[in-house]
Amino acid sequence: MLQKAMVTIISNPLSPKLTFLCESLGILKCRSKSSTSCSLSQEPKYQSLGRRNLVYVLVSSPCLFATLPSSAKTKSKSPYDERRLLEQNKRIQKENNAPDEFPNFVREGFEVKVVASDNYIKADSGLIYRDFDVGQGDCPKDGQQVTFHYIGYNESGRRIDSTYIQGSPAKIRMGTNALVPGFEMGIRDMKPGGRRRIIIPPELGPPVGPSTFFSSKQFEVFDVELVSIQNCERRTIGFYSDVTCN
Repeated sequence: MLQKAMVTIISNPLSPKLTFLCESLGILKCRSKSSTSCSLSQEPKYQSLGRRNLVYVLVSSPCLFATLPSSAKTKSKSPYDERRLLEQNKRIQKENNAPDEFPNFVREGFEVKVVASDNYIKADSGLIYRDFDVGQGDCPKDGQQVTFHYIGYNESGRRIDSTYIQGSPAKIRMGTNALVPGFEMGIRDMKPGGRRRIIIPPELGPPVGPSTFFSSKQFEVFDVELVSIQNCERRTIGFYSDVTCN
């Protein structure tokens, strides 16, 4: 025989579905439909309903938990954890011989915080950059060819590419979508002779995947030296068309 017990239901008022369950089974006696406390009946409507079956009905019934508020709390970041992650990134960058005043990245899951000095400027697009030398002359325009050197780094300060090591600068025409969006945005307002560090967020970075050089969405850092800007002209002779830049 079922022993009398008190069951507290976290629902105010009691859900209609749960009230129906109480009334139809006759296993609970509630003070009112708005009550949050019900007691087990001494004489349940179904005498064959044992304690174990009763527990199964209450626990497995969706009407019991449909109105339960979530008690989960969003995990907040601890200042200690942020400092620890920052120091960890600094240590790794030092091991990778990252250049001076290299930005730090505090990564926790998919969230990344960029820690850099006040010398860096953040554009509305999310691009972050710093000029070491401004250079002289005009900025490149669409259709013009730019010649530049660069060194690419990942968040750990590890060098991933360099035209200096390759032995020759890169050449590309502006406005042809031949560059990573953030990279082209970063050199668009540079002048010949200028040197700039560009921090490219993932949304302005290269595509990722098995067929690309990049395996995950990370911030990319490029030290760029704009060597020169050339005007380009398209020439067509018969069926042959070519672009020359000088």
